[in-house]
Amino acid sequence: MDRRVPAALWRLSRPSQVALIGLVYALGVAMAYGRGYGETGGAARLGLGLAALIPVAASVHYANEYADVETDALTDRTPFSGGSGALVETDLPRRIALRGAVAAGGLGVTLTGLGVASEATGLAEAALLPPTAAALLAGILVVGWQYSVGPLRLAWNGLGAPANALLGGVALPLYGFAVVAGEVTAAAALATLPFGATVFVNLLETTWPDRRADAAVGKRTLATRWSPRRLRAAYALGGATAAVATVALVGRALPPVVAAATLLPLVGLVPGYRRFTRREKPLPAVATMVAMAATTTVAWGFVALWVRPGA
Repeated sequence: MDRRVPAALWRLSRPSQVALIGLVYALGVAMAYGRGYGETGGAARLGLGLAALIPVAASVHYANEYADVETDALTDRTPFSGGSGALVETDLPRRIALRGAVAAGGLGVTLTGLGVASEATGLAEAALLPPTAAALLAGILVVGWQYSVGPLRLAWNGLGAPANALLGGVALPLYGFAVVAGEVTAAAALATLPFGATVFVNLLETTWPDRRADAAVGKRTLATRWSPRRLRAAYALGGATAAVATVALVGRALPPVVAAATLLPLVGLVPGYRRFTRREKPLPAVATMVAMAATTTVAWGFVALWVRPGA
């Protein structure tokens, strides 16, 4: 094996993004505990849920790197856009990324199947991965691939940002919730709306620096389709949606402490709006998204430990 391949595969998996995905998984888990589902959790279930998620996330990233190699070769990379740069910098064939995507996806599917069948096979007294969680993870894998590759190629047809917001902002925390709770409740789904809207704003910001390279290879993202004025309006609408949804859900789907932990990071979108489409390097929306994932995870943990579960 070429000695460059292992290092390239590591970079192609986008470790920092996988770590963020782990944080969002923890957000969903904390939400479930905060809603009083702690008795259905357990270290084995949580561990297997994360173990199945990591290769699925890596598979989606590999598929994206495979599909975007032409764009990544043309664009100026930033810490939050332009891919990993591993294929471009090493001059390795793009099939390395495709093979990594297939292998990682296969591992994720295998672990998911073992989790679902663990009770039937006698590996555990109850299924370590509930069917609802398995279905969500399968959907994340399929739609995540379709973000980049055919037949849908969502990112190439202007649907990448909303699809990715639904995956990373809604489906992913709900997966963590379902791993613990064994189901997805309406309150849990509603509780993800502010984060989902924030993820959408983040995607507007991170696709902006790649717009020229994307347009050159025929990748029709919103940043290539819409004018700067329209993009800024969408940015403002996304941020406002996150804030309004948070306020509307207080006492319904969001405990007050969680609502406060959601609203506080949203302040970062104010300077983000001012610089969006005027500067090439994305930062405010990225920082806001990461901060929100962290603060709301801590807040749901606080609810689980010190506030009446389900409050």
